[in-house]
Amino acid sequence: MELHDVWFVLIAVLWTGYFFLEGFDFGIGVLTKLLARNRAEKRVLINTIGPVWDGNEVWLLSAGGATFAAFPEWYATLFSGFYLPLLLILVCLILRGVAFEYRAKRPEEQWQRNWENAIFWTSLLPAFLWGVAFGNIVRGVKIDQDMEYVGSLWDLLNPYALLGGLVTLTLFTFHGTVFAALKTVGDIRVRARKLALGLGLVTAALALLFLLWTQIENGDGASLVALVVAVAALVAAIGANQAGREGWAFALSGLTIVAAVTMLFLTLFPNVMPSSLDDGWSLTVTNASSSPYTLKIMTWCAVIATPVVMLYQAWTYWVFRKRIGTQHIAEAAH
Repeated sequence: MELHDVWFVLIAVLWTGYFFLEGFDFGIGVLTKLLARNRAEKRVLINTIGPVWDGNEVWLLSAGGATFAAFPEWYATLFSGFYLPLLLILVCLILRGVAFEYRAKRPEEQWQRNWENAIFWTSLLPAFLWGVAFGNIVRGVKIDQDMEYVGSLWDLLNPYALLGGLVTLTLFTFHGTVFAALKTVGDIRVRARKLALGLGLVTAALALLFLLWTQIENGDGASLVALVVAVAALVAAIGANQAGREGWAFALSGLTIVAAVTMLFLTLFPNVMPSSLDDGWSLTVTNASSSPYTLKIMTWCAVIATPVVMLYQAWTYWVFRKRIGTQHIAEAAH
């Protein structure tokens, strides 16, 4: 296997890790309006991700940095062609971080409500837009012979990509709901399990349609296996949730995300950004990659740094593993 193939796999792993971790993160943000009934319950939901949300975003920084260094042509075409949606995602992530930090800085109800609304919208929009972006990457966009995107914003809003956005939004929200059931106690835990059933069924219908569409257009035997795993894991997650096995439900919803993202990258390879104008103009792991020397240096850095980062993040989740409820929220924080 060539180094550019290795780095394609590593970038796929980074995006998979990001969607697994930030998926329930976004889902919790959406649930602050769908599940929480009062300010104390909103605080409980926010506290379930309070110690880890910023660490989850490290995976996005790593994926973006790895793409820039390993596949500069891919990075340049992607970020110039998808400039507006990616800028909107970036603005949402910035405002979301500010909202988490500033919500409790003042006691006024209006102040806190405004930041809570910001958390909801800056969780919902990226969850939807990431699906739109990856749907377009897999489907193919208008790239010319100079490796430049020549389409418009409206070209990105096609039915396939919009369906992909709905899938990521519902899947991340379902992932967040089973995480909320896993991390909370009391009435909010019971309601999270009930909400997860309805969300899971909607997610299953949308995901099956999107993945089948992907398989028919670009799939092969390996992607079909990933599709079957994704659908089976989602159905099993719904069943585990109904049985009250919240740990299994969360693990299986995470497996759904892993299998679905794996399928997308399997259908993409060896392209990194297909051209819908001419197959010969597509960006591939070969024509979009950095020099072998650059990839070699990056590989050594990744071998040393990646295990340290993963161990630290795993330790963080272990430290903050306990369940919380409204009884753990101080009155002043309401």
